[in-house]
Amino acid sequence: MKTSQIVDLCQDPVSRASVSASMSSAAAAALQVLLLTALTAAAVQRLTISPDRGTIIKIISTVKSSQDKGCKVCTTVGRSQQCGTLLVLKDNSPTLVEFDCSRPQDVFNMEIVRNIECTTKSCDGQIVQADSGSRPLVGFNRKFIWNLKASVPKAFKIGFTNLGLKQIKASERCPDKHSYILQTSQTSGNVTIGKYCRMGPISDAQIPNQGSFSVDVPAGQELKNDRLGVSVGEEIKSLAKLTLTLPTGTSSLELLSANYPESFPDNAVMEWFFQVPDKHRTTVQLLNLTQPLCLKKDTAMEYNSARGGASVLKLTAPQPDQTQGSFSLTLRNCEMDRRRAGAPGLSLGLKVLSSSQNSPVSCKVEVKRMDGLSLHIKKLRPASSCLMKINSVPKEVITVTADGVLSFQGCLPEDVEVTATRVIDCSQLKDSPKAPFRLSVPPMPTCLPAPLTSVAWTLRVARDGAVELTSPMGNLKQALPGQPCNDSIVIKVAEENSNTVGLFCPQGPIQNVQVHKNVSVTVSNIGGRIFRMPVLFAMMKDEIPERYIFSVSPKKDTSFLLATPGWPEGMKDYSTVSWVVSFPTRMKAHLMFANLSQPKCRNGHTGIKVQRVGRLEEDYSRREDEEAESEITVSESFFLNMSNCMVERGGFSAVTKITLQKSTNLLLTIILSVVAVLLVVFVIVLVAVCVVIRKKKKKLNHQVSIYNPNGTSFLPGAKGFPETHEDSEHEYASIEDTLVYTHLLRKGGEMGIYGDFDTYRPITGCSDSQKPLASEGSSRQEARFSCDQAPSLPVRPPSHNHPLVDNVIYRVDDQSEEECSLNLGPRLEPEGGN
Repeated sequence: MKTSQIVDLCQDPVSRASVSASMSSAAAAALQVLLLTALTAAAVQRLTISPDRGTIIKIISTVKSSQDKGCKVCTTVGRSQQCGTLLVLKDNSPTLVEFDCSRPQDVFNMEIVRNIECTTKSCDGQIVQADSGSRPLVGFNRKFIWNLKASVPKAFKIGFTNLGLKQIKASERCPDKHSYILQTSQTSGNVTIGKYCRMGPISDAQIPNQGSFSVDVPAGQELKNDRLGVSVGEEIKSLAKLTLTLPTGTSSLELLSANYPESFPDNAVMEWFFQVPDKHRTTVQLLNLTQPLCLKKDTAMEYNSARGGASVLKLTAPQPDQTQGSFSLTLRNCEMDRRRAGAPGLSLGLKVLSSSQNSPVSCKVEVKRMDGLSLHIKKLRPASSCLMKINSVPKEVITVTADGVLSFQGCLPEDVEVTATRVIDCSQLKDSPKAPFRLSVPPMPTCLPAPLTSVAWTLRVARDGAVELTSPMGNLKQALPGQPCNDSIVIKVAEENSNTVGLFCPQGPIQNVQVHKNVSVTVSNIGGRIFRMPVLFAMMKDEIPERYIFSVSPKKDTSFLLATPGWPEGMKDYSTVSWVVSFPTRMKAHLMFANLSQPKCRNGHTGIKVQRVGRLEEDYSRREDEEAESEITVSESFFLNMSNCMVERGGFSAVTKITLQKSTNLLLTIILSVVAVLLVVFVIVLVAVCVVIRKKKKKLNHQVSIYNPNGTSFLPGAKGFPETHEDSEHEYASIEDTLVYTHLLRKGGEMGIYGDFDTYRPITGCSDSQKPLASEGSSRQEARFSCDQAPSLPVRPPSHNHPLVDNVIYRVDDQSEEECSLNLGPRLEPEGGN
């Protein structure tokens, strides 16, 4: 548009309005195009990937079928687009990759693969951790793989001097989100040597033939740059040989057998070499040992000292203790018997402890980081060379209540015990905190010679108060035979006078525990765990009606056990306990009182009562001197109360098994039962009525006159109808009166045969279509017809003992064949006819 035109348009309002309208429509169209482009871009993601030279990038679907999530990866080859669930990029040139879904990160993983090959003298590459060529793939889970190949008989060697690796379990994760995996290739398949994290004692690894080293990096995490040297190694005949460099001072490390927790390969050998600092001693322990059934050879652990000593020990034998100097450790497997399904294999863990003989290890403890806990370190073996000091003062038992500097010299983990305690005094209920407070296990200083064994809290409540304990890690369960805690922590709740309430662990139906006494809570089986949340919450409450109250909320279709306080010992005299069991409607609880032990009471009685919530009547009641059912089913939430007497002999204890099941609707069941009974009665009555009606019909046998179109009508008597042997299938028992004559009269009237008379005269001729009616008393002459050359007729039976049969013509007894003639004569009209 020219300038002059613009001026004119600005001066002309009409033109200005038209231009404004055209510009608005153009803007709207442009906006629609932008929205369409944005929507299309949102459904499709495009990446430009340029693999580094010698690198292969694989884009692999993680689902069995990409159709499940409707996502494919596509590239353009020539003028056609190719899509699929797997894409391999090898060229160094940029490649445009498209994903036809909005979240391909949820469907695809990336593998960046490089190959390194070694001769007997050198290798053609190094492991360089860098993702320059795969930087556009940071949003995806990535696995960087280096495939390595050695030249027989040498092995390839990977140096981790700058990195340092520490082995972890397959289910564990590394703090920096970088997981390293080392594998070796065997004729039977790949064998995982181990999974590792950074910052550990493993300094190098040697693998014969072929193997791989990989790094797993999650989506959104950049690969840490690093360089690992690859060189020609030794001639080894084991799966792998790992070298570990132990630090100066006291240290502890754990290793796992190959493929752990699965079986170590058949007839395989694995070697570890430990470089131990001078003036240090080491101890080897085997953990979680699983032994196979051997067909040939035996499993064994072989030790070779750098000083020349060697020993071969069974896996069940005590392993070397307080060994000086560097040494190698070789695990040997046998030829296992795996013919039976579920046969065990070989798997184990190794724990190697190292300590200095002379050099002390300093350890600073800050109380402010201990969450109010006091630290106690106790020397267990007086004969050991362990020397403990606090603020330079030697001690056999160290209690840390303020900041201090500890010193340990020659102390092994088995030489000392580390515990922590805290007293929380709430003896004045008005001064007690109203909100729940935490019972937490803080991280311990890593310089301690042994991990924390247990933590104990003592909670002192007012005389008319109680304490309530709940778990933030989920509900609790009691540790009982048949209901173990396995590897989880164990929480011991006891009264301050050492009366045990019970042992508990996470993952159960108990929501909280209330105790009307001073309580001590001890957490054990910690095993070096790091707790990210409190173990328990504690809250001071007003007086409760029972000595112990447990709130229980089970899940449906589950069974669990509840034991009396102090089990297997008996409850204290006159003590009471109550379980408040709550569950949803339309459920029912089945209670079984197992392992019930009743005492002989000196005063009072023991009691077991079950009462539904909100009901006055009891559903179950039992004393020690009464016989009662050992099982009961309760349809609603209920109280389970138990009380003890003054015991003269024995003890009162019980284990109750509760199973929560889906309940049936009793009212609906009753209604359906009544309807079913009524329906059966109705059917019976209906059948009876039908039988009676049928019998009555059989009794009604009317005598009727039947018209025989071929001859004479007869009145059948009580003996029935005449019978012939030619056709007995068409017999008539009776004919209704209304059908005897009316149809014949109607037809006769139409043909002009019958008039207004009710009797007919005999005729002398016979016809196929017309037959005269004759009574039984008619003359024989009147009933004769001329039937010359006609076939002879069967003689009518002399009596009515036999029924008449269809399509049979009967003649009179004394009628001869000569009296019949084919000439029937002229057609006669009945009397009274017109």
